[in-house]
Amino acid sequence: MNEICTVYHEAETVHENGGHTISVDEMTGIQALEHKYPDKPVIPGKAAHMEFEYIRHGTVSLIGFFDVATGRMEKPYLNSTRTEKDFVEAIRALIETDPETPWTFVCDGLNIHKSESLVRFVAGQCGLSEDLGSKGRSGILKNQESRAEFLHHKDHRIRIVYTPKHCSWMNQIEIWFGIINRRLLKRKSYRSIEELKASILRFVEQYNVMAKPFKWTYKGVSLTV
Repeated sequence: MNEICTVYHEAETVHENGGHTISVDEMTGIQALEHKYPDKPVIPGKAAHMEFEYIRHGTVSLIGFFDVATGRMEKPYLNSTRTEKDFVEAIRALIETDPETPWTFVCDGLNIHKSESLVRFVAGQCGLSEDLGSKGRSGILKNQESRAEFLHHKDHRIRIVYTPKHCSWMNQIEIWFGIINRRLLKRKSYRSIEELKASILRFVEQYNVMAKPFKWTYKGVSLTV
C-alpha cells in the first residue's frame, strides 16, 4: 500500500520527466440494454422516470488506462472478451504511443495481469535476453508468483505494481469506472453493441477535454478505529 501511494505521489514528477504512471483494470459485462419504452422527461413538479423493462443486446468489456498524472483515459480497449491475449494487446497498443519511455502500471492481482504472454511482451520491450524458463516447470515463467516478481522489477522500463489482496479500492481507475457508470451507462439506452461502444468512446473523448488528476490524499498509513 505504501508503494502504491508513493507511485501516485510521484506520478506528476515522472510525467514531467517523460514517463507514464497508469492505473489499469477491466470493466467487464457492460450490457447493451435497450429501454423497452421511452423514458418520461422532467416536467414541473415531477422528476424524470426511466423505463425499468429492457431488451438485452449483449455485453462488452472495457480495459481502461487511467493516467494518474493527467487524469486522462488513454487508449480504451473494447472487446467482447477479457483474456490474456486481450490484455497484452491493449498494453501493446498503449505503449506504442510512446515506445521508448518508462511505463508503470498499477493493477490488481488477476491472473491475466501475471501471464506468460505479458512476461514475454515486457521482456521483449525491455530488450531482456535472459532465459525465461518454462511455464509450470522452471524459471521466471514457472508460476504466477515468479512472473509477478519479474513484472514488478524496479529496473525494468515497463513494470507493474500490484494492489494488495482486497485492496482494489486503491486502484484509481475504479473511481473513473464509477464516474462513467453514473453519468453514462446507467442512463443510456442502446440498440446494439456497436452503439454502446461508440457511446463509451464519445464519453472518453469528452471527459478527456476537461480531465484532471484525482487528488490522492491517502498515504498508506494503517486505518484505525
